[in-house]
Order: sequence, then structure tokens, then C-alpha cells
Amino acid sequence: MIDPAHTLSITRQAQVVEISRGSVYYKPKPVNENDLVLMRKIDELHLEHPFMGARMLRDQLNRDGVSVGRKHVGTLMKRMGVEALYRKPGTSKKHPGHKIYPYLLRGKSIDQSNQVWALDTTYIPMAKGFVYLTAVVDWASRKVLASKLSITLEACHAVDVLKEAFVHHGIPEIVNTDQGSQFTAQEFIEVVHEKGCKISMDGRGAWRDNVFVERLWRSVKYERVYLHAYDTVNEARRSIMQYFDWYNRSRPHSGLEKRTPDEAYNIMLPPIEKAA
Repeated sequence: MIDPAHTLSITRQAQVVEISRGSVYYKPKPVNENDLVLMRKIDELHLEHPFMGARMLRDQLNRDGVSVGRKHVGTLMKRMGVEALYRKPGTSKKHPGHKIYPYLLRGKSIDQSNQVWALDTTYIPMAKGFVYLTAVVDWASRKVLASKLSITLEACHAVDVLKEAFVHHGIPEIVNTDQGSQFTAQEFIEVVHEKGCKISMDGRGAWRDNVFVERLWRSVKYERVYLHAYDTVNEARRSIMQYFDWYNRSRPHSGLEKRTPDEAYNIMLPPIEKAA
């Protein structure tokens, strides 16, 4: 993607492909090898059993012969951006200065493209480190509208991926996220409000509220990420973006009457957008 020998400068090439200059030079920081193995196991267990918290994950890892304590599992989960997906009373404490918006999709009929977009971020293991993947998904069609790989969980990456979706796919009625700090940050909220979209946020830890994105993460990890050991961010980015291109164009879904996300997205577009 980036050619150091090209006549264009590295900075200009990064601007053209819409990635940060820093990510071009990023080398995954050395992480304790044992922790990397643990994080991979935690990620796999989380996909299979999203209700498991640090205690249950510790117990499962111990049963599998991995000696680790609850506190260390909790530390790694926090680093990964992972939490148990179930409703937990009394845990909706707000990030200082960050407003939490209500969930707007309960009982709502969602049957058109660009009616609801969902955003989420997931952990991506690499050979000697890890990165984060953020994606915008059209709720009705399951189409991945935009995505970005980054080395931090900052709000700027969520803003970038949402702006990319706006440019290429228009404006949705509702933008739905979880309560992650990158989505409750004022920087992100302002971008959503500027376009006149409503903001919906999942109940904290409520997996059913964003189930389609959770299914996407399961697909991309089992069908692509876990089959590779990425050495660089660029390698991971290229592989995952190729997967999303295939996923949109060629992967039929039973819930979409065997249509691909691209086919469903185009069929479900409102009449005005189809005419345009």
C-alpha cells in the first residue's frame, strides 16, 4: 500500500490512502509472549462465550491448564477493550464529562438501508502485538460501510471511520454504538450531531443491542484473522480490507434471504436514494 521508493513522499502517500503517517512506521511494541498467548485465548473464549467475565475466564483458562489469576485476566481484558456482554446492574457509571445516550432501537422496525448504522471496535491479534479494528455496519443489510485499523482506542479513529461512511454512503437516521469512551467522547458526538443523526447507545454490556456487529467480528476473526499471524499493521490492514470487500460482495446471509450485504443494501435503499 505504501511504497518507500515512490516519488511521492510517505506523508503524501498516507494522505492519499487516508491513513495516519504514524501507522506507516508503526512496529508492534514487544509484548510479553505469555501475555500475547493469553490475550489470544481470551479473545477466542470471548467470541464463544461473551457472557464470561474475568472470574469465569480465569476459571476456564485454569481448566485448560493455563495458570493465571483473575486480576491479570481483568488487566488484559481492559487492554483489549473486552468486557463481559450481559446486563450488569449499577455499572452504567459515566465517563467524566461524557453523556450516555438512551438505546433507541428496542421494538423499532429496521428494514431500510441507511436507517441505522452501528459502530464498534474489536481487538485484532498480531504475531508480536495487537491493533484495534473499528467498523461502520449498515444494520439492515449487514454491509460494512467503512473500517479502520488503529493502534489505540482514541475517539479520532471512530470519527475517521464514520466520516468515511458519510462521504461514500450518505447520512443515516440513527448511529448506534456501545458505551466505549471513543464513542461517548465529545469529538465523536459532535460529528454525529452535525449530520442531524440521532445517537443510540447499547445498554452497558448488553450484547443483544449490537448483535449484528458481534456476528461480524466472529466472521472476520474465524474466517480471516485467526488464519494469519500478521507481522505489520499494513499487512493486517490489507488482509482485513480484502476480507470486507469479499464479505460485502460475495458472502450470502441466511437472514438476508441468501443475498450478499451489497445486494441487500441496494435493494433496501429508500426510493429517494435509489433515484439519486
